[in-house]
Amino acid sequence: MSEIRVSEIRVKVADLAVSKANDVLATIGLGSCVAIMLYDRAAKVGGLAHILLPSEGLSRDRSNVAKFPASAVPVMVAEMRRLGSRGPLTAKIVGGASMFAALLPSGGINMGERNIEATRGVLERNDLPLVAEDVGGEYGRSVYFDLATGKVLVKSLKAGNREL
Repeated sequence: MSEIRVSEIRVKVADLAVSKANDVLATIGLGSCVAIMLYDRAAKVGGLAHILLPSEGLSRDRSNVAKFPASAVPVMVAEMRRLGSRGPLTAKIVGGASMFAALLPSGGINMGERNIEATRGVLERNDLPLVAEDVGGEYGRSVYFDLATGKVLVKSLKAGNREL
């Protein structure tokens, strides 16, 4: 009997990856960044993007599509379709922390909140239902997205582990 091997694919900041079942997509050290996970349950195909900024207007270098939710999401969807995804997709998001809330001016919006709102807007405009999230707060997170099951394990030193 052959053993099924699970490989972990690490997604760095301003990067994305798409794969099939038996892989785990992981990103480590989310602060104000947001991890966007898209999943096709029937095909067991998924994608993870570690977005850095809410919009292209906040960056001099706009060549990296994985840096922004508006450009990362369509690329992930296209790559998932190329790998056999045909069914409806669902989305989960993690991150968007305010890592330095005490340093913000009173009433100022932080980058984590801006990333969360931009990501929600992009998902809504692309008709991708947001089925789970673990966002905000003042602590970092790491994400492990199991493509065999669609489950997302969120690990945080400050807040413990949570499954989405």
